[in-house]
Amino acid sequence: MATEITASLVVFLVALPLCIGVAVASGVPAELGIVSGVIGGLVVGAIRGSTMQVSGPAAGLAALVAETVAEKGVAVLGVIVLFSGVLQIVLGLVRLGRMFQAISLAVVQGMLAGIGLPLMVSQLYPMSDRKAPGTPLENMAGLPGLLSGVLSDPQALIAVVLGVVTIVLSFLWKKVPAPLGKIPAALVAVGVGCAVAALPGVRVKTLQVGDLAAAVHFPGPEELAGLADPAVLTSVLTFTVIASAESLFTAAAVDRMHSGPRTRYNTELIAQGTGNAVAGFLGALPITAVVARSSANVQAGARTRLSRTLHGLWLLAFALLLPQVLALIPISVLAGVLVHSGWKLFAPEEFPKMWRQDRGEFVVMTVTTLVIVATALLEGVIVGLVAGIVLAALRMSRTVVRQHLEQDTAKVVMAGNATFLRLPQVIEALENAAASGRPRIRLDLTGVTHLDHACRNQVEEFTAQQRKLGLRVELLMPGPADAPEVPAVPPEQPRSAPAESELPPDPFPGPGAEWFYLDTRPMPDGYADEYAGGHRGGHDGRAERSPLPG
Repeated sequence: MATEITASLVVFLVALPLCIGVAVASGVPAELGIVSGVIGGLVVGAIRGSTMQVSGPAAGLAALVAETVAEKGVAVLGVIVLFSGVLQIVLGLVRLGRMFQAISLAVVQGMLAGIGLPLMVSQLYPMSDRKAPGTPLENMAGLPGLLSGVLSDPQALIAVVLGVVTIVLSFLWKKVPAPLGKIPAALVAVGVGCAVAALPGVRVKTLQVGDLAAAVHFPGPEELAGLADPAVLTSVLTFTVIASAESLFTAAAVDRMHSGPRTRYNTELIAQGTGNAVAGFLGALPITAVVARSSANVQAGARTRLSRTLHGLWLLAFALLLPQVLALIPISVLAGVLVHSGWKLFAPEEFPKMWRQDRGEFVVMTVTTLVIVATALLEGVIVGLVAGIVLAALRMSRTVVRQHLEQDTAKVVMAGNATFLRLPQVIEALENAAASGRPRIRLDLTGVTHLDHACRNQVEEFTAQQRKLGLRVELLMPGPADAPEVPAVPPEQPRSAPAESELPPDPFPGPGAEWFYLDTRPMPDGYADEYAGGHRGGHDGRAERSPLPG
């Protein structure tokens, strides 16, 4: 019990600045971030899905929430979060929790990078006590003007210094030895920021905190009527997919951090949906599992769900009993915390690593990131998924086609997966065989593991066309031959050697393949004489049999 309580306090200290920072970055009152954090602890934490995973408002959804709030307002945000939670519950009940694991890792990393890069850029503005212009591209374009404005404003320069100190502490604090190093870096940065903000002459922006109960807004009929808007339904789908994917990917990562009970994915999806439904009903921020809080929970020695549940209780008690402390926190410090979170999401070291491991997946990852930055989260994920599917299809359609000429025969040997994606390669090989001028064409497809309708139809049409032109075409198709059936000898009759006429026909050309569409017409006399003196053995490792006499 003592270990669980200690771990819950550690998670609370990590979660407090993150909850407030995400709320500020999302363009909503700071109290709503705390409300979501409380729900993530007391509601999601109490449901038996994942043991160590901690949920709350996530930096990964901050840009999406800010865009939704700017376009539709905070009241409609609650409706979107509410029905996203309901949809998550439905997905968990129909046992589709593991479906989210069937997504390419390159798409996931590209999604996280596409979330992290705009988050970092957008937080550079509140880190200098300025308001971000809007979209990620507009924020990037405004950076030169932001820099010139900061250099001409001493108070903005102080705010930037506080943000930079926060970022540096976030990266370096883990190297500080225990017991001091056990204190969360974000909490140390908040303490330093509060101390500097309290100095005479310092006028940096600090949090404006109100009453938690006053911040809660229950959705009414007017907000619920917004569900008739296709844009709102699209937002519901977007929040559902992104929040579910982020939570379940985090669950997989957290499971690798400990040896305790594994995550029950469908139950965890129901837990996340319940939390979002409650958060939406209260008009708060969407909830996902968060890596920073979850890893802090594991490192603090937690073993049960009690620690993550208690951390929600500490958040609630702090907001109710000590709200005046929150008003001392500089906004630039919270922005610095989120810049560090955005950097971890962006993870630039993953790009060269992916390049070395798999350049095709690197392209998928990069495309996903760029499309998210240029457009929006849902569009980028969809494009990434399509790119991943195309890459997988191309790789599954690897077809090896070899062509060679042997006296009077043009041979085409194919192996691998022959699908419509490789049809141009197949057609080129067939046309080259027809243009070789040989009177005999042999197509050996026994090495093909999958032959789709398009390629099979092309091969059969080519065979029929060439035979109409008077060429001899032998087509060896894939597929095991049926074993010859030997007539059973009744037990009451003595076994004896069967007569030659009773022997089954010799399988042709062998037990490993069937030879379909064999052209049995004899060769012209001149070619038959030449063939009789030529090679009898195949040059592709298989013995040839000729129906010609001699």
